[in-house]
Amino acid sequence: MAFEGLSEKLNAAFKRLRGKGRLTEADVRAGMREVRLALLEADVSYKVVKDFIAKVTERCVGADVLESLTPGQQIVKIVNEELTALMGGTNARLTMASRGPTVVMMVGLQGAGKTTNVAKLAAFMRRQFGKRPLLAACDVYRPAAITQLQVVGRQVDVPVFEMGQGDPVEIAREAVRYARDHGNDMVFLDTAGRLHIDEALMDELKSIKKAVMPNEILLVVDAMTGQDAVNAATAFDEALGIDGVVLTKLDGDARGGAALSIRAATGKPIKFVGTGEKLDMIEVFHPDRMASRILGMGDMLSFIEKAEQQYDEKQAAKLEEKLRKNRLTLTDYLEQMEQLQGMGDLSQIASMLPGNMAKGFDPSQVDPRQFARSKAIIQSMTPLERENPQVLNASRKRRIAAGCGLEVVDVNRLLKSFEMLQQLTKSMTRGRMPNLSGMGGVMGAARMARGFKKKRKR
Repeated sequence: MAFEGLSEKLNAAFKRLRGKGRLTEADVRAGMREVRLALLEADVSYKVVKDFIAKVTERCVGADVLESLTPGQQIVKIVNEELTALMGGTNARLTMASRGPTVVMMVGLQGAGKTTNVAKLAAFMRRQFGKRPLLAACDVYRPAAITQLQVVGRQVDVPVFEMGQGDPVEIAREAVRYARDHGNDMVFLDTAGRLHIDEALMDELKSIKKAVMPNEILLVVDAMTGQDAVNAATAFDEALGIDGVVLTKLDGDARGGAALSIRAATGKPIKFVGTGEKLDMIEVFHPDRMASRILGMGDMLSFIEKAEQQYDEKQAAKLEEKLRKNRLTLTDYLEQMEQLQGMGDLSQIASMLPGNMAKGFDPSQVDPRQFARSKAIIQSMTPLERENPQVLNASRKRRIAAGCGLEVVDVNRLLKSFEMLQQLTKSMTRGRMPNLSGMGGVMGAARMARGFKKKRKR
């Protein structure tokens, strides 16, 4: 999980500060030394760390902190604000063309995940904003690059424009013309990468830029390369003038130094982050939400957005009524599991929850393989058995186990989990929120989301 090590070290430092009733300037400076070490170990560049610590220390030794009744909390608040500012302050949006298709030129080194993220971003714009994107295969050098783009294009149902191993500049120009003629309002250019930055690569990219005048030039960088990602961003910006960064593989980098260094080093915002291998796992980068996650305060807004994508209000109302009357069926149970799975990687969901809530959300209890087994068992039952689990005697269980290729013990394990959920309904009817890992599912998440939204409105 991104920033895992940094979060642990920062929280340990703040815990010591919170434990003191009053703080002296020496306490603050000692705490900042620990924060500095934590950032350096997270592979944040030395200059960025030095400037960050100087700003935070200057604010923390002021009277507002040292004379506060809760100085530890004030310091966390200041660090949160400075982390947010370090990563850009607010989320940066794509620049859209006022006339004709919006052209987004994707650039980067080989291995950063450029082709995959071109498709991810195009699918995201169609899904979230109703756009009609077109992918353009301008990488004519890497073996099977065009085929790869066509494969991911089919997977996300986005058309691909290609002209074989031709001139990349002409391909880009024709792709924009094709989009204009066929009603595509966005064009994503998948350009060639290199194992390292060279003059020939930059000259080709400059020629494409001059030919199509893109509205956005986005650099795709691999978060796991740490400071090399920052160096690549600096080099591409100096040569080409990038507008923003797509940071990939953030889920695989436990340190996260690149995310904290790129904006400060280049002045260019991170606009999107890749959070997993699946083609729907890309998110808008929100500096304030990321800072909140780093400090262990969760990211409830992103959690709400994920919950609401899976939340069907009519279905939830019916389910809530069943829960009140204690009439939950195995069909309902299956639907809840599928919805919870639809929210994405559960370890990422856990990272969005504030401290105590995250502890109650145990991803290990909702193993995807267990989901698949539970689904197979329920689908091997008759409608009568799903609606009335109490009829499941020994012979029925043997038949179900044989039908799905599992053991009777697996059937019994599922039924026990279902019984536990039924017991949780009693606490729900009294207005208590069940443990999400106990299969309260998306309905439980949505209930929390609605409560959180009401508080924000007040």
